[in-house]
Amino acid sequence: MKLHEYQSKQIFSKYGIPIPKGKVAATAQEAKLIAEELGSRVVIKSQVLVGGRGKAGGIMLAKTPEQAEEVASQIFAIEIKGLPVRKVLVDEAAKIDKEIYLGITNDRAARRPVMMASAAGGVDIEEVARNNPEQIIKVHIDPLLGLRDYQSRDIAAGIDLPRELWRMFGQIAASLWKVYIDCDATLAEINPLVITSDHQLLALDGKMVIDDNSLFRHPELAEMRDLDVEAPSEIEARKYGLSFIKLDGNIGCMVNGAGLAMTSMDIIKLFGGEPANFLDIGGGATADKVSAALRIILSDSNVKAVLFNIFGGITRGDEVARGILTALEEVKSDIPMVIRLVGTNAEEGRAILRNADMITAGTLVEAARKAVAVASGEQIR
Repeated sequence: MKLHEYQSKQIFSKYGIPIPKGKVAATAQEAKLIAEELGSRVVIKSQVLVGGRGKAGGIMLAKTPEQAEEVASQIFAIEIKGLPVRKVLVDEAAKIDKEIYLGITNDRAARRPVMMASAAGGVDIEEVARNNPEQIIKVHIDPLLGLRDYQSRDIAAGIDLPRELWRMFGQIAASLWKVYIDCDATLAEINPLVITSDHQLLALDGKMVIDDNSLFRHPELAEMRDLDVEAPSEIEARKYGLSFIKLDGNIGCMVNGAGLAMTSMDIIKLFGGEPANFLDIGGGATADKVSAALRIILSDSNVKAVLFNIFGGITRGDEVARGILTALEEVKSDIPMVIRLVGTNAEEGRAILRNADMITAGTLVEAARKAVAVASGEQIR
């Protein structure tokens, strides 16, 4: 789950990371009032969860409150990469001497977090990594020990930070690490972290990505979710406790178990098909849950066939079969469906489906072949 800049910076501030004075506005008039309150030049920044805001006209400078209102009106009127601007951040403009990048993310290859810094701040770190990787300083962090003081000093030296700022930089780096850990983040970055004209460090922009699996521990963060960037099907799936990710293929997948779901998708691709989604209905899925899952799959106009791969352990095959038929009563569809049921009450489930004239398969290979075939228009029974 991505957080907006203003949300990330509010969290940073709670941990002692210096940020500019500023507030969020939902209207141009509010932006004017905030600019009056700040009493200085301000930066109006669109709050959308995509990059390239500046190039799209979503970040503008205003010298007066009246200009802030005018600029905010312009920003509210645009869409950035298809997303509407619902809020803007009105920040006090900073006098910048130098821009730095500082961030923490997971290094899966090293199996531990990595803190990265670069003297080339203010631009996409991916661009720096691609064109000038030597400009990025990396330090891996032992999660049991945390960020050590010497590591912060190594980073500061590596990016040629003035010596008198090392202590402040170390405090900011330590705070960013604590934010990362406390919030169960997969990314926490400041870009840019600037050296101001009065020789202070200031986090001008912030970005955080939170691990969705940890949100049960962080209801206050879950409330910050922006639904504008999520597919309606993923929002609907979350209501039913379904693990669902929309993809670009044409074969819908309903599977119980994340590993089995990944295997099903791989086999579909092996036989020349493309999965339309990842969907794990979990253990103990009831007919109602299966019905909801199928409705979500069928809401995708790209889906030309649906593959069910259900291993009945806790989940009962007859319950799954009834859920499929219940869903088809509610959502009329002529899309072909291939069902593979094994395990608990599998025979009962297959009998229910055969009586309903559904396509069944005994193995996953057979099911995948049939799904790819019917998705391309072949007739199979």
